[in-house]
Amino acid sequence: MSTILENLKYADSHEWVLDNGDGTVTVGITDHAQDLLGDVVYVELPEVGLEVTATEQFSLVESVKAASDIYAPVSGEVIEVNTDLDDAPELINEAPFEGAWIAKIKLAEGTDLSKLLDAAGYAATIE
Repeated sequence: MSTILENLKYADSHEWVLDNGDGTVTVGITDHAQDLLGDVVYVELPEVGLEVTATEQFSLVESVKAASDIYAPVSGEVIEVNTDLDDAPELINEAPFEGAWIAKIKLAEGTDLSKLLDAAGYAATIE
């Protein structure tokens, strides 16, 4: 059974979003996604300053089984990336919600987080 945290929002493409309360969000991939991927061996981080559009690919995670595009769950500007993943991509498997966030994004004006799934909505998509 995959862990789904109540305090996060989710995209149906398996990214989680933490509202930082200051017009920024932290983004990673869900426990369900990392479980499907298997052992993660590489994470291609987006560039700081990159303008991202919701539902468009902005990162890549490679595992021993497959490579998977990671889609921006929101529109905005990448303001920080988790460089810890350069040396320890396995954090995605070990702590998908804690140390394994991928990027922090400054939300584009008018971005509505309520369009993302809540925990129950996401749980329904992976059952």
